[in-house]
Amino acid sequence: MSLLNKINTENLPKHLAIIMDGNGRWAKQKGMLRAFGHENGTKSVRTTVEACARLGIENLTLYAFSTENWNRPKLEVETLMKLLISSLKKELKTLVKNDIRLNSIGNLETLPKGVQKELMEVIDKTKNNSRMTLTLALSYGSREEILNAVKKISDKVKNNIISIDGIDESILNNHLYTHNLPDVDLVIRTSGEHRISNFLLWQIAYAEFYFTDVLWPDFKEEDLYEAIISYQKRERRFGKTSEQIK
Repeated sequence: MSLLNKINTENLPKHLAIIMDGNGRWAKQKGMLRAFGHENGTKSVRTTVEACARLGIENLTLYAFSTENWNRPKLEVETLMKLLISSLKKELKTLVKNDIRLNSIGNLETLPKGVQKELMEVIDKTKNNSRMTLTLALSYGSREEILNAVKKISDKVKNNIISIDGIDESILNNHLYTHNLPDVDLVIRTSGEHRISNFLLWQIAYAEFYFTDVLWPDFKEEDLYEAIISYQKRERRFGKTSEQIK
């Protein structure tokens, strides 16, 4: 019996987020430059995106480039940006074929103009797709996101648009990059690391976590299915007792 047949399609995470980690180590193991790992990592992106769409997952968010990643060697950053442009161009057909809408979150203004242009074009050309929303977190940092939200809300309080007593979770949600997305149900991190790395800190408050030693370029459909099966075996209580859930 294949792993796919073990998945209950009535109990899928509505929002799956993945920290794609291990490209550099994968390349190093093969005696290659880190860029080789990033290039091969794009194959796992396509495999995962298409598999999620087929399963019926409504929202998939991929941590593609963090605010901290700008501190990496200049050549690696430049390579990643070029790879991003070429990937967006190549994958447009895949997104259209699979009825997937592209979305992006992060401080997008810090991205090179060429990346911004290609990103906006693909977002526009897929805006009416409805099978799944694929969100790329680019130049993204959750602390920065929350800080910016607090500043925007504070400005509205200052200008009497919002009252202090009127601030609640929904107000903060509406000022985050992810205001049009549901909370995350499942977070997958590859490569054996057990960190959140400043990713969707507010949105993962009640998410389930799945850590795997598989390096991202080696992440295949079966690895995705294993993570979802693990998720479906868990009891999600949201602060309640098991008896209350049952």
